Amino acid sequence: MCGIAGFWQLGVPPDCTTLTTMTDAIRQRGPDADGCWLDANNGVGLGHRRLAILDLTPAGAQPMSSHCGRYVIAFNGEVYNFAALREELEKTGAAPAWRGHSDTEVMLAAISAWGLEAALKKFVGMFAFALWDRETRTLSMARDRLGEKPLYYGWQGDTFLFGSELKALRAHPAFRAEIDRDALTLFLRHNAIPAPYSIYQGIHKLPPGTFLQIHAGQKDARPLAYWSARSIAEAGQRNLFRGSDAEAVTELERLLGQVVGGQMVADVPLGAFLSGGIDSTTIVALMQARSARPVKTFTIGFNETGHNEAEHAHAVARHLGTEHTELYVTPQDAMDVIPSLPSIYDEPFADSSQIPTFLVSRLARSHVTVSLSGDGGDELFGGYNRYFWARDLWRKLGWMPRPLRAALAGVLTTLPPAAWNTSFQKLERWLPARLRYANPGDKLHKAAENLAVRSPEEIYLGLVSHWKNPAQLVPGSHEPSTLLTDPAQQADLPDFEHRMMYLDTVTYLPDDILTKVDRAAMAVSLETRVPLLDHRVVEFAWTLPLNMKIRRGQGKWLLRQVLYRHVPQLLMDRPKMGFGVPIDVWLRGPLKAWAAALIEPARLTREGVFDPVPIQRKWAEHQSGSRNWSYYLWDVLMFQTWRENNT
Repeated sequence: MCGIAGFWQLGVPPDCTTLTTMTDAIRQRGPDADGCWLDANNGVGLGHRRLAILDLTPAGAQPMSSHCGRYVIAFNGEVYNFAALREELEKTGAAPAWRGHSDTEVMLAAISAWGLEAALKKFVGMFAFALWDRETRTLSMARDRLGEKPLYYGWQGDTFLFGSELKALRAHPAFRAEIDRDALTLFLRHNAIPAPYSIYQGIHKLPPGTFLQIHAGQKDARPLAYWSARSIAEAGQRNLFRGSDAEAVTELERLLGQVVGGQMVADVPLGAFLSGGIDSTTIVALMQARSARPVKTFTIGFNETGHNEAEHAHAVARHLGTEHTELYVTPQDAMDVIPSLPSIYDEPFADSSQIPTFLVSRLARSHVTVSLSGDGGDELFGGYNRYFWARDLWRKLGWMPRPLRAALAGVLTTLPPAAWNTSFQKLERWLPARLRYANPGDKLHKAAENLAVRSPEEIYLGLVSHWKNPAQLVPGSHEPSTLLTDPAQQADLPDFEHRMMYLDTVTYLPDDILTKVDRAAMAVSLETRVPLLDHRVVEFAWTLPLNMKIRRGQGKWLLRQVLYRHVPQLLMDRPKMGFGVPIDVWLRGPLKAWAAALIEPARLTREGVFDPVPIQRKWAEHQSGSRNWSYYLWDVLMFQTWRENNT
């Protein structure tokens, strides 16, 4: 795992001083070594920070030139099938005289032999890289299929900049980008900024599964897809797996075992995150089945019951026989991370599970250099609760004429949440237990938001949205179209649940989940690997009928059956628990003064980014306890603290 940065300066001789300044800004991504390569005649510079994982010798150093001398690469990530590719190159007579045993050297040989796009289709792994073709004077960039590794790029005047994180681009003297107020609206809706947008005007994220090529004398270039999640999903559902349940379980176990085995290859200590949930336990169980020694596993715990998974993880670790390390952290330990978040995430990011993700990454890094993760299981196998909520809500309401639903929404919102709470308290003794909720008024108002929807997709959008009309919060902005709001970009799938899984796979997964894990782990120089997101697993998952994913009201059915071959079902059957911290409580207590200062009305008015009125309204309601607006408020607070540290 590494960090890359570079530029193409038209008419300006390149220098290693500027390039080193850029790579120094992302030193945490690769503390073991740095590298600088220049093409003085063309103004190109490629920079690299190395976290040595494979081939720890100088033969694995980057930027690296191909044996033929045509290509130079700066590469972040891992290509797990490099040994098989190396063998294929040798059998076809296309192999050079190898200098070492790194995957980077094999990648260059593959590109030299087969061309960039054909080689990309053969790579199995996670990666983001920049490739300079000295013969055609072409700068190419590529990103892995699911978006595990990040890559930012954009023109600043006559200088093209790129890097693993925005802080590398900001370190270049040509960087002048201003905040993109339109992209800010997307952040307020989704708590992360989706590709291809970034917080800066003119700077983009390369979408997953694409590559970009810029030729000399050309400024305009569009990303091209070498792998399409949409095509995979649609083709998979047209050509469903026809085997029995037992055959499906066996095939998934075989495939996951092959993938996990391939991702356990490293020349440094390796372990895994273990939450005790279905996904991470499956990965650890398959790792332990392939290891002669106990696998190193890591969990953090909280003393607050609703946020503590450590007890479950401990029981799983004991059953599997792993070398388990757990660390219980206090609320103060978690809150101490908050001042570092703007630097760690480098772009406004407001998924509050960023805090425990950083803490468990820091714990793991004190023992290993590589950690496998269970991310991806919910999106591929139907694990999120919203798949059930959205489906059930549409089934109950879809038959009702929309005007009638809109009228019902008006009735529900006539009374404020506090008044509904009072009414329910008076009736509580006569209500059955299943209708006794904490803050019922809050829940009724949330339900009202979905009553007037035109389609099930609008229910899904509402469930994944924070601020429902963020453009009103950012004066002068316009919310851009995204994969979630443009029907032309959405997959043609028969099941609503599958359509939600697809949208999560191409939006929430890369923009939120994988961003969260990459930045948190890289902040402590830890490489993370995600076996469930091997594209072969993804492609198999999309051939499965819905009832192999969701059965009898429970998600991840097939993945569970694989796990039950290794861990007793009784040990795993428990309610799904999120990986979070009680931000709502903290904002009313220890974080109240900090937050109030960041969103003080006079300050917001002076800065001119936000309309302070709706923010103050939600702040007051949150402080009163009548509503829980922590998600909304955390979005604004994370932007404010990011802006305070990056302007």
